[in-house]
Amino acid sequence: MKVPVMTYFSIFRMAPPAIAVAMLAVAPLALLSGVNDAAAQEGRSPGSNESIQAENAMVGYINKVDIPAEVQGALNVIKIEEGMTVKKDDLIATVDDSQAKLALDVKKAEEERALMEATNDINLKDAINSEKIARTEAKAYEDLHKQGATPFLELQKKRLEAERGILKIDLAERQKKMSKVDYFAKRAELRLAEDEVQRREIRAPFDGFIEKREAQLGQWVQPGSPIATLVQMDRLKVIGDIDALRFSGRVMKGLPVTVEVYHSSDSSKPHRIDSKIAYVSSEIDLNNRYRIWVEIPNTPVGEDWLLRPGMRAEITITAGNGPDNSVF
Repeated sequence: MKVPVMTYFSIFRMAPPAIAVAMLAVAPLALLSGVNDAAAQEGRSPGSNESIQAENAMVGYINKVDIPAEVQGALNVIKIEEGMTVKKDDLIATVDDSQAKLALDVKKAEEERALMEATNDINLKDAINSEKIARTEAKAYEDLHKQGATPFLELQKKRLEAERGILKIDLAERQKKMSKVDYFAKRAELRLAEDEVQRREIRAPFDGFIEKREAQLGQWVQPGSPIATLVQMDRLKVIGDIDALRFSGRVMKGLPVTVEVYHSSDSSKPHRIDSKIAYVSSEIDLNNRYRIWVEIPNTPVGEDWLLRPGMRAEITITAGNGPDNSVF
């Protein structure tokens, strides 16, 4: 029987010394008994590795996106229908790309011309040869001037022509560098034109299932207009709530769990999967609950899938086990 703490102290004041000493030895045991009783009333024993059950568990998507158009224009190709399975980078639809392809052809020609200019060194070679001739003539006129066979003015002209030849070399080298810069610019413009064509090709961002087709053939779309809804079905997540007050600090990412998904009307035969906690929310709601979710594999059944988002589930966590850091 649980004895109130105040009763011990009341008796202690009235008891003889020997009895008081005995009562002091018994009092901590009575207090510990009270703690154990309180823990039992909460449905657990101190230090036990009891299982923690997540509340309101339900299957959900890991990836679900509305695939958008990136540019405006008319849809002239649609490759998908609702219920189709697609792979990553499969073509979903195409926005009219006739003008974009013509612009791409122009940029290819401009890039080719810029490349020819950048690799052309005829002007530089001509400038070097002209400078050599001018320098040789200037040297010859110096010898003639020393012999008195030519006036100083003619010698000075040849010297200036030789210096001008050096300037022509510098100019040719500068023009060659500018041609290379122009080529790099044209190459970047070509990449932009290629990207403009690619942006008109709407492709699947991941392997998935076409849940809904939003657009129709010939429809005019704007940037951001939804074309189709794509969902990932080969892997799903089970989301649940944890009581933050009762299980404070006991649920963490990586803990092993058992997931049971009720995929049929027979609740006695759930689909059971061993997994681990992939996410623990840092936010507690008004009901003192925080969210966790567990990633699980799905199984194809013919052209369908065994598990679907929205199915009821259970998440059971064995507290006390350390996080499982293995790859699931």
